[in-house]
Amino acid sequence: MKTESSSSSSSVVEFLEKVPLLHRLTSSSLKKIAQVLVFKRYERGDYVVGRDEEEMEGVYFVLEGQVWIVTLCDSYEDKRQLQLVMFFFQAQVLGPVGEENCSEFFLKPFDYFGRGIFGNVYAVDVVAVSQLTCLLLTCDHCHLLETKPICDLDNQRSLLERILYMDPLDLNVFRGFTLPNAPALGKVFGGQFVAQGLAAASKTVEFMKLVHSLHAYFLLSGDTNSKDFNLNMLLLASTLLFSSESSLAVPIIYEVSRLRDGNNFATRRVDARQKGKIIFTLFASFQREQQGFDHQESNMPHMLPPETLVSRDEMLQRRMTDHLIPRYYRNKVATQYTAPLPIDIRFCEPNYSTEERKSPSRLKYWFKARGELSDDQALHRCVVAFASDLMYAFISSDPHLKKGMSAVPVSLDHSMWFHRPLRADDWLLFVMVNLTASQSRGLATGEMFNRKGERKECMVNGTVQLVVSLKQEALLKENVTSNPILDSKL
Repeated sequence: MKTESSSSSSSVVEFLEKVPLLHRLTSSSLKKIAQVLVFKRYERGDYVVGRDEEEMEGVYFVLEGQVWIVTLCDSYEDKRQLQLVMFFFQAQVLGPVGEENCSEFFLKPFDYFGRGIFGNVYAVDVVAVSQLTCLLLTCDHCHLLETKPICDLDNQRSLLERILYMDPLDLNVFRGFTLPNAPALGKVFGGQFVAQGLAAASKTVEFMKLVHSLHAYFLLSGDTNSKDFNLNMLLLASTLLFSSESSLAVPIIYEVSRLRDGNNFATRRVDARQKGKIIFTLFASFQREQQGFDHQESNMPHMLPPETLVSRDEMLQRRMTDHLIPRYYRNKVATQYTAPLPIDIRFCEPNYSTEERKSPSRLKYWFKARGELSDDQALHRCVVAFASDLMYAFISSDPHLKKGMSAVPVSLDHSMWFHRPLRADDWLLFVMVNLTASQSRGLATGEMFNRKGERKECMVNGTVQLVVSLKQEALLKENVTSNPILDSKL
């Protein structure tokens, strides 16, 4: 047997992403595992693990060759059983040897065995039946196999990272929650659906493939009320996942369908279920990075830098406390105000009007995630997906506002195209415009640009990069308060 240190080359990471045990882990977790793996090489007939060893060294991943895991009852001798295994392998019989009271398991590349998989104590022989190469994750590094949020950060998680946490229930099934301080207006926020659905899909795709487009459909409103849910089960899950910060909201189950896995592209469908009903569907396409033509026609409009602008939260605080603003309006803002968003928003052309009146069907603002995120590009795209639905639908109703009018647009479908790498914790400019409204529906389009700066990687032929394009259709209806129907006097 020979032992060699593993390198953190991309080829090792590409191997790890095909191991079923590791499908639930994030790209940054796989990179950490690749850095600490140890190569183990064995000749034909070598014992990888003997039954006399009380504990294995860790978890083994079969890189090349074949291995048998032999479990024997007391009536068989080790030597006899090994001879049977070798004989049947040479005869290319990969199933059981046919002897009673014994079983063998044939393992091939991408299979795994070891500590924590079959238990810590082994009454088995693990035998190489050909030249064998394994990657060993030693016991002191096995904590890297623990499931973590998509961001996979070691420090304290931000609100956005906790919102994007997807609890794996099965290989293609994940559970998401609505936290008490997450954006919501009596129902699950649409951006949460898009972000969590994308996070679930990303967990089933090779980490070198990133989402380049998604198309989402909002079918039913998501429920944040837990009256009809088993609170005991939810409290248990909440304690494990989020400690005392957990929400008693009905969880959302995300089921991922693997529609296609090609060399360069992968396609996923995600169905979100709540109380047995599909309430949201997302289609996402992923692509491995490829070199090709690069140009853009869209130009970012010239805007003041975000540091010189007032944040959305500061604007709302002023509207609630400024005594020069009518009291009825201050009270209205106070009753509608929720906890600060996990996204910092700076309006380029802030509107301080206290009247509900017509306004242009366009909006521009800078935004970024609060706090610093990891370098995981999948995380950044999920965060941008979350932020993309915060105010998108409202611009479709702005040209029709009037005093006393109450209208809350509802997103019907949402599409995004990711053109270039981005960072959600750095300022992005969101430019959106409503194209048309008809038949109670409004169609809006949007573009996101990275911040203009001195960094050359933010430029395309001297122009600020267009990183995301978007389109959304929303349902536009005025809330009408119906008068009570008088009872008949007859």
